[in-house]
Amino acid sequence: MRQYPYPQLKSPAFTWDRSTKTDEPKVNEWIQTLDATDNEKINWSNFDVAILGVPLSRSSISASAASETPDALRRTWKYFTTYNLDYDEDLSELNVVDLGDVRQHVTNIEICHTNIKEAMISMRTNHPKVMPVVMGGDHSITAMLVKGWKEVHSNERIGILQLDTHFDLRDLSDNGPSNGTPIRNLIESGVIKGEDVYNIGLHGFFNTRSLKAYADKKGVNYITMREARKKGIEITITEALEQLSEKVDTIYFTIDMDVLDMSYSPGVPASTPGGMRNDELFDAVYLAGRCPKVKAMDIVCLDPYKDNGEITVKTAVHAMLSFLTGLKLRKS
Repeated sequence: MRQYPYPQLKSPAFTWDRSTKTDEPKVNEWIQTLDATDNEKINWSNFDVAILGVPLSRSSISASAASETPDALRRTWKYFTTYNLDYDEDLSELNVVDLGDVRQHVTNIEICHTNIKEAMISMRTNHPKVMPVVMGGDHSITAMLVKGWKEVHSNERIGILQLDTHFDLRDLSDNGPSNGTPIRNLIESGVIKGEDVYNIGLHGFFNTRSLKAYADKKGVNYITMREARKKGIEITITEALEQLSEKVDTIYFTIDMDVLDMSYSPGVPASTPGGMRNDELFDAVYLAGRCPKVKAMDIVCLDPYKDNGEITVKTAVHAMLSFLTGLKLRKS
């Protein structure tokens, strides 16, 4: 393997043969692979998006094979064209590169988390104009990615737009840093302010009263699924993005796939009834993609081994492409 400015990364275990790329490519033919090119000849100014896999599931509270998600998503690219009929937009005009996966340690979660943070630092240091799109992995990775961003952009105020069934504010002394703690991790480490977190999609019987009390104490903004649906998903997301944009320099967008109703997400370890429909998710991520202050995003907490007919994996890929549709229109 050639050497690149990302020592924390390795090539994905699975890649596509792109030698037969057509004028109307499938997504697997469109997304470029970093180590298929001589690094010295790469013109990074041409790239709009860098996809990064983070195959970590050891820090998940629920038993999970989220570590298998990045390659599961890559395999599913073959089912999608680059043309989005809903918006009459072709994504092939965007230049997207797959950087591969962050190296993980077999047993040491701390080393895994350090590598994730360092990978984001490398991305922002070497190629700060490229949009990071991250395929998790469990939700603990979000804290490390945002910390990496903050280390490079120390003067920026960072906000979080979170689509989630859970607050993710569990006490780190109990079970952290796990997939139940990333937002608290970022608040308590001083990387973000509670008031700069907007969590949309919480519902039902899947959060404790004490976590709500912590959210209220820290000023976290949260909108339940019931409230969002009454107001309308598009209005809810638009208002959250507008309010965040007035306060922060950068919005980090994180999608926990457990925000979906369990009928749409058999591949989510913590799936629940009462969540989002997939069309609501696609509308939300498209709007996030259009927002100029959204500068990075991740998709987390999906277990392809539990999926049924690739329902959840295909939904995650559709969400990623919907986000990129918004990004393309932002750049138009």
